[in-house]
Amino acid sequence: MTRLSRAARGVITAVAALLTVTAASATARATPEPKAPKDFVALSTVDPTIIQEMRYFTPHNFVGERVDGYRQPVCILTRPAAEALHRAQRQLLRHGYSLKVYDCYRPQRAVDHFVRWAEDLDDDTMKAEFYPKVDKTRLFADGYIAEKSGHSRGSTMDLTVVRLPARPTRPYTPGQPLVPCYAPKQQRFPDNSLDMGTGFDCFDPLAHTLDPRIQGQQRANRLLLKSTLEKLGFVNLAEEWWHYTYQPEPYPSTYFDFPVAWKSLSAER
Repeated sequence: MTRLSRAARGVITAVAALLTVTAASATARATPEPKAPKDFVALSTVDPTIIQEMRYFTPHNFVGERVDGYRQPVCILTRPAAEALHRAQRQLLRHGYSLKVYDCYRPQRAVDHFVRWAEDLDDDTMKAEFYPKVDKTRLFADGYIAEKSGHSRGSTMDLTVVRLPARPTRPYTPGQPLVPCYAPKQQRFPDNSLDMGTGFDCFDPLAHTLDPRIQGQQRANRLLLKSTLEKLGFVNLAEEWWHYTYQPEPYPSTYFDFPVAWKSLSAER
């Protein structure tokens, strides 16, 4: 083989490799994002009066940054769950209260983000607020983090109750001093919800819905949320006063991964 033919073959091989990489990149870019089934809706289209404070779209959460998959601050749910929340909201509005959601449908990629964060034992940026008493090595064993979440099935939400008129909530500034989530309400990070005894996503037994140490008005506030929702088909997770699932679930065994964004919904396609 001559030097020229060797050189020519080398050029051809390099060009072929470049074309392969380019084609693979184009295919990757062309791969569409997964979409929600047609019976998923934005909560605001069913009840625009329910307040939304989508925490995982913001850095004010136990990870300390926007969570993977949260493209827009929109609550997405299965239609039956959204309509049941609408019925609960009508009841509360008559008494001067409103629901407020912190999280709704959660894509699997967000759950994966939680898992990666929990495995990084050096990242304790938000420990002082969300898990002051919990060693990060215990997050999986104690049930605070798991590889699957009912939120990914579309009928689970995290929520609270707000007295109307709702006061605006001061935004969180990364790096600001943190206060334990179980501190007295006037010391915790401001939240316009009723005093539930702890903040949202508090990794502590005090967040258990019926923890006997939570008494008085704090307990009454938790029971207001619990009784209102349970009458309409919601089931509370005993370890988290804010966590409810509407039953029967339309997708009891399916864990979705479409992004939290308007364009994930059928009406936006």
